[in-house]
Amino acid sequence: MAVRIRLTRFGRKKKPYYRIVVADSENKRDGKFLDIVGTYDPLQDPAVIKIDDTKLQDWLGRGALPSTTVKSLIKKAPAAAE
Repeated sequence: MAVRIRLTRFGRKKKPYYRIVVADSENKRDGKFLDIVGTYDPLQDPAVIKIDDTKLQDWLGRGALPSTTVKSLIKKAPAAAE
């Protein structure tokens, strides 16, 4: 079971809102997930990225791999810059 940290989409048409979740790589994009690590709202100006650093570090320590999009969001997140 390969575990990935990726985005799952919420919101209505043309108004996306994303959760950053930990899920099995074989599950659907909006399917079953293991844990919610944070949120991403691209429609705010500037975009709002909220990540729970303790959960993120815990899952990275367990071997979960972030997707390329989540990797870039982690770099942009204000709390991750510390």
